[in-house]
Amino acid sequence: MATINHVIAGVKFGFLWDYGYGEQALLASRLFWGSLTLLDPLMAYFLIVNPKVGLPATLALITVDVIHNGYYVYLNNQWLAPFFLFQCAFLVIAWTFSFRIKRSGFVQAK
Repeated sequence: MATINHVIAGVKFGFLWDYGYGEQALLASRLFWGSLTLLDPLMAYFLIVNPKVGLPATLALITVDVIHNGYYVYLNNQWLAPFFLFQCAFLVIAWTFSFRIKRSGFVQAK
């Protein structure tokens, strides 16, 4: 879903869209948000093809994403914004399942 969101945003508003934050959005943030158009599906690919790489990479990306977006949520008092709540939920789910996967060991389909 995140990939679809970023593709639509990129087509509709451009790769460096400010996601509604206007001048408040730093260029580095715009680059980060734009890069998620490629990084999100890449993480999904690695989760399927090589979970030992994909899982830690996905955890790192969603953690950085929530921290990064949390900065803008803080500045704009958007704590209950659906986009942020869904990202936080995915963060918790991803970390929870990663601990369960680690305990049971990686199983990769052949």
